Amino acid sequence: MPATHDERSGDPAAETISYLGPAGTFTEAALRVAPQARGHHWKPVNNVGEALADVTAGRSRAAMIAIENSIEGGVTASQDALAAIPGLRIEGEFVVPIRFSLAVRPGTMLVDVRTIAAHPVAYGQCRRWLGANVPGHTHLPAASNIASAAALFPDDGDERAPADAAITPPTIRDYVDVEVIADGLEDNSTARTRFALVGMRRTVPPRTGADKTSLIVELPDERPGALMDMLEQFATRGVNLSMIASRPIPERPGSYRFVMDLDGHVDDARVADALRGLRRFSPHVIFLGSYPRADGAPVDVSSAYTDAHYAEADAWFRGLVDRE
Repeated sequence: MPATHDERSGDPAAETISYLGPAGTFTEAALRVAPQARGHHWKPVNNVGEALADVTAGRSRAAMIAIENSIEGGVTASQDALAAIPGLRIEGEFVVPIRFSLAVRPGTMLVDVRTIAAHPVAYGQCRRWLGANVPGHTHLPAASNIASAAALFPDDGDERAPADAAITPPTIRDYVDVEVIADGLEDNSTARTRFALVGMRRTVPPRTGADKTSLIVELPDERPGALMDMLEQFATRGVNLSMIASRPIPERPGSYRFVMDLDGHVDDARVADALRGLRRFSPHVIFLGSYPRADGAPVDVSSAYTDAHYAEADAWFRGLVDRE
């Protein structure tokens, strides 16, 4: 369980981590596996923007946000926020398996379900089950996988609840008085969501050999081959891109920025060289940090691109000309 911070012990913001609440969300599950979150106060908020605003305003030391789902892809709200808010750094990534259940008010049967409350990302991952078991239903969007359960009960003054059922985590009964009438709603049993702990600290975790670096890059101009030129900054240095996604730049219609993860650490010679080349090429590069991979898998590096080979090449180059 998260620790309760005693404000008498120091600055409360230094001991607070914001996350998409309420308690019981998958984001809270990510906090439970994050060593950096142990002993801190966990502050539930309503959305990613509010969580990151806590960080930039100094109300929280860091925020846990979802950045990618293995089925639905990148979480665009998080990607856009990381591009728009200066100074943010990713301190670590954490992967949470995604499972969904169908919750109802006590006594409700599956045949009674007409409207289902669900977070849009959760809803998108349960389409097959819903189509087979609740055809013709209506989707009511919810702010989170826990907030969806609130739609099962009438608001003050209302006679009817907004929804007959809700897509929730399997642990929903720990937080809300509901019944679960179906488990395993997810279309893909291997579904995972990747979360990032984001703060403002500029220090980078030491490299482990199993690291990842995250960037956001804009092309210098819109022309044939511009994207290939950007990608060559990595390919020619033996740096693998494990993820790349495009996002529109709101203030420049028709232009895009690229959110990317690459295998390696900024202290790796090949990664540092690629970043220098990228900055010469692009007018706007956002370095989001280097941090250990969640899966702990060592990065496979070709022998031509190891630090030792970079050092040997530098020594060879310095020896080409005698300097007095």
